[in-house]
Amino acid sequence: MDVARYGGWGALLHEQSLWAVLWFRLGCALLRIQPRLLRRLFLIPWYAVFKLLESVLGISLPLGLQVGGGLRIWHFGNIFVNRQTVIGSNCTLRQGVTLGSRYDDGPSPVLGDDVDLGAHSQVLGAVTVGNRARIGSLSVVLTDVPAGCTAVGIPARVLAPKASQAVDNSADHTMP
Repeated sequence: MDVARYGGWGALLHEQSLWAVLWFRLGCALLRIQPRLLRRLFLIPWYAVFKLLESVLGISLPLGLQVGGGLRIWHFGNIFVNRQTVIGSNCTLRQGVTLGSRYDDGPSPVLGDDVDLGAHSQVLGAVTVGNRARIGSLSVVLTDVPAGCTAVGIPARVLAPKASQAVDNSADHTMP
């Protein structure tokens, strides 16, 4: 499902962010290997390549992170996601996005489905971003964003949805 949002397997030739997403998915699959000793044997080289990809691409998708299908990262570089973050299905991240806690071992964001984060946006702390919400470029989100709404600014303020969007979003307030 991730590859489909990139336009197919041919994207591997020109979409470096897809490399990071697929490597993350492979790591998640390796976590299910039993017995534990065999899992560790596979995870050691996986982790070495993960650190190399993280350094070269500037995309950190650590194991333990919960991500729905269809993750799309536009452009690569400076994308950091805390392992306690939850990302719904069909979400879009752009360069410079940070999803994390506001302090050591603090809570992390939960993104619904079809959330779109603009370049260099940050969502920090125990924040819930509803389905189909949009976060504007350079925004710093510190409070919840309802489904279908847009948040912009520093600190971000939530803009009311347009009348046509409000009708579409009225029945859907669920999170993953």
